[in-house]
Amino acid sequence: MALKEEFEKTGNWLFQRRSYLPFLIVPLLLLALRHSEQLEVVFGNTVQTLWEVFCIVLSFLGFAFRCLTLGWVAEGTSGRNTKGQLAESLNTEGVYSIVRHPLYLGNFLIMLGFSLFVEVWWFALAVVFLFWIYYEKIMFAEEEFLRRKFGPAYEKWANETPVFWPDLKKWKRPSRKFSVKMILRREYSGFFGIIVAFIGLKILANWLGEGEFEFRVLWGIAFLGGLTVYLVLRTLRRKTNLLK
Repeated sequence: MALKEEFEKTGNWLFQRRSYLPFLIVPLLLLALRHSEQLEVVFGNTVQTLWEVFCIVLSFLGFAFRCLTLGWVAEGTSGRNTKGQLAESLNTEGVYSIVRHPLYLGNFLIMLGFSLFVEVWWFALAVVFLFWIYYEKIMFAEEEFLRRKFGPAYEKWANETPVFWPDLKKWKRPSRKFSVKMILRREYSGFFGIIVAFIGLKILANWLGEGEFEFRVLWGIAFLGGLTVYLVLRTLRRKTNLLK
């Protein structure tokens, strides 16, 4: 099998399993958390808190970038499907006019926020490296699919648009109306997942890094708020037509 076909085959295999394969990094995470909470030891609680806020903001910035992307996409594109590549049309406007893989860029910022939150430099580098190796194959497979399906239209868009890092000067105003319902229907689980991940990381960091178990009221409020949003939107999506 030629290298090009091997890359595409591997990318499609990873694409179908992209929802749970990242969990394979959990053993490395648990090892890193044993050396976490070092900023507080060296620089004090204020610096620690500011760093944690920065990491949380970074992850939610990635989430916001995903929402901005999905608000302008057409149905049948940019989905969470895992069975195979799907694209009823080619997205070239809005966020897709400044970068070809905006959803993966959003994922990268979310994961970067998580990895920096751990406060272990080698873990953050490992996450960045593994993310690139992992998603490079997926992006390659997706682009091969789009090239075969849309031909010259894809080639023109790909030649004008950066792969991963946005070029804001290339922004093209979307022709379709921004859809808040699209975001509410598709991103509620991601929103709750970010909240749960940060609370879980903090609890594990205190436990494994300092030998203390701590659960603050603020974390409980954040968890219950996120859970409420998740359950309400999940119910509206499955039981009503309000988000269609």
